[in-house]
Formats: sequence, structure tokens, C-alpha cells
Amino acid sequence: MEPRGTKRKAEKTEVEKPLNKLPRAVPSLRTQPSLYSGPFPFYRRPSELGCFSLDAQRQYHGDARALRYYSPPPINGPGPDFDLRDGYPDRYQPRDEEVQERLDHLLRWVLEHRNQLEGGPGWLAGATVTWRGHLTKLLTTPYERQEGWQLAASRFQGTLYLSEVETPAARAQRLARPPLLRELMYMGYKFEQYMCADKPGGSPDPSGEVNTNVAYCSVLRSRLGNHPLLFSGEVDCLNPQAPCTQPPSCYVELKTSKEMHSPGQWRSFYRHKLLKWWAQSFLPGVPHVVAGFRNPEGFVCSLKTFPTMEMFENVRNDREGWNPSVCMNFCAAFLSFAQSTVVQDDPRLVHLFSWEPGGPVTVSVHRDAPYAFLPSWYVETMTQDLPPLSKTPSPKD
Repeated sequence: MEPRGTKRKAEKTEVEKPLNKLPRAVPSLRTQPSLYSGPFPFYRRPSELGCFSLDAQRQYHGDARALRYYSPPPINGPGPDFDLRDGYPDRYQPRDEEVQERLDHLLRWVLEHRNQLEGGPGWLAGATVTWRGHLTKLLTTPYERQEGWQLAASRFQGTLYLSEVETPAARAQRLARPPLLRELMYMGYKFEQYMCADKPGGSPDPSGEVNTNVAYCSVLRSRLGNHPLLFSGEVDCLNPQAPCTQPPSCYVELKTSKEMHSPGQWRSFYRHKLLKWWAQSFLPGVPHVVAGFRNPEGFVCSLKTFPTMEMFENVRNDREGWNPSVCMNFCAAFLSFAQSTVVQDDPRLVHLFSWEPGGPVTVSVHRDAPYAFLPSWYVETMTQDLPPLSKTPSPKD
């Protein structure tokens, strides 16, 4: 996504009406972990509403054609010896990161299924719709020390939509991405090729092209506190041998990391990388992350499974560690902040929430381009099909 901001921070929330339920002059949301250390909030077990696929040309299909199946090397055989550099750059087709997809693929799924939603179409009016990756950034914010973010928010027919905006710093970093980092990104996708088959019980074929346009996405429903959520996230693979065959319990997340040789390296891994793995997998209810540990030559020599619900145990007694309650409480607080700030129902009106490490979340208000992100085809179809809702459903629905 392109950077679009000139006004990164605002002293006040510029809205035409007083903020709902919050003091009128609340301009920001603090992010210090100590403010969010209460009990773990209610989080409804995520349930899968459906799925969609993106093909090699990044075209949308409302089915599971891009789903792959977990096919690890035999437990009793020799250890993995996966060359993650194989095929780079000759058999690599990376997605065009200049294309701003925003929420478009998810919105297409919502349009196709709006009348079959669990809880009825009225349920959507009380929900927040976004990508899983955007929620992941919110969860990790209290502990993030390097990368800021911007989230654009619009309310339409009662629903709050959240779409990430690429910050100028992130864009500059992406455009100046060094060759080694580009190769490391490839290696993560290559690992998936070694671990996944096209059909259940099949064998992986690492000889083909790595095309990062292809994606299988799960669409899920949940609730954090009193905030109903509809979100989607990419899924690496389904485990046909999983004890529970009901998605998302049968999904597996695949990751790579460098080999570690000292307690200090493991400690840093648990404090930083495992936090992001936990947030990414806990939100959609993915029960396991399987990691391939690579040596300096780019070969995966060992695999390790990290159960999502056990990740916190690695930092529970670490004073520099992270706490799941802090992550979820902050996310709930942000959703409350956003819901109370974005009070005007107008798809062309955008509240831009901005955050940089060390500071609070601030808000600025914009209309139309370049921040408006709900496409006209979505707004027009939803407007034609659904009469105005006179009642917002209970968040407990």
C-alpha cells in the first residue's frame, strides 16, 4: 500500500459530533503494557464462516482451490534437508506490493455471503470487519519497539471497517529492501513448498515455481469483549491427520527461523518472534505453528512444533517477556476507542489511527481520496440490497 499521509498526528479528533460515551476531548489512546495487565478478556472461540482463494494472477475465487495439505517428512526417516535457496530467483513470482488491495478480497466474500451470515445480515451491523494481520499488529503494539502503523477506519451501515495504510517509513523500507532480506522472504515461502502437498496424502513438489500471489484465506467470526469480529487471514495448510477435522482446528501455520545455539538466542526468540507467532495464530484459532530452523547456508535441518496455547509458557517467568492478557486487553481497548470515535455512518469519511513506538495512538479525519478505502461497487451493492437497519444487534448475539 502507498503512503498517503501528510498529517501523521492530530492534536484532537476532528469529528462533527461529540464522541459517543467518551469525554469529548479524548484525542489519543495510550499503549503502555502496564495499563492493560488485567485479567484475560472474553474471546469467543473463532468459527469459520467460509473461505476464498487467490490464484497465480491474484484473481479471487470463492472456493478452496488454493488450499494445501500438511505433508511433513516421516518422523522416523532422516531429518529434513530442505534447500531454501533452491529456485531463487529463477522460479520466483512475488506479488506486486505496489497494488493496494485494501479489504477488497474480503469485501467480495462478504457481498457473496451477506444473506447467509451466521446471526443474520443484521449481525454485520454491529461487527468490525478487517484482516487478521491488522488485528495481529494491534495485539503486539504494547511490546512493539520498532515499527509504527496506520489504520484507516470507516463506518458503513453500522459496520466498522479497518484497513491498514502503509506508513511512509514502511514504504521507504520496502523500496530499499536489501537483497538478503528479499531472499529470506523467498525462503519462508520455499519452506511451505517443502511441507505441503496439493491433495491429502500427497507428496510435496519443491520443483515448481514459488508464486506468492496464490493464497487460501479463511473467513472467521469471533468476539473480543463486546466487539463482534469478522476477519480473514491467509492459511498455510490443513493437516489431514489432525485430531479435529473442523477448521480452524485442523489448520497449521508454517514458519522459518535461524538456528539457535545459546540460551540468549532462545530468550530473544521467545520474547520477540514467538509473540508475533502467537498473536497471528491465536486470533484465528490455529492450534500449532511448525517451525523449520535454517542454518547459515539456507538449509532447514530441524523442525519444531509450537502449540499456540503453550507459547506463553516460554516467557511466563521472564520479566522482559510478553503477556497475552496485555495484548488482548489493548486490542479490546483500541476497538472501543475506534467504535466511540468513528460515530458518523459515511463510507467516504475516514478516521486515520496512527501510532509510532513510544507514543499514543492518535487520530486524524479525512474525506475521500486518498484515504477512503470502501470501493464503490461494495457500497452501491450493499446500499441497494439492505434497507437501513433501525436496530444494532446486541454484541452478545
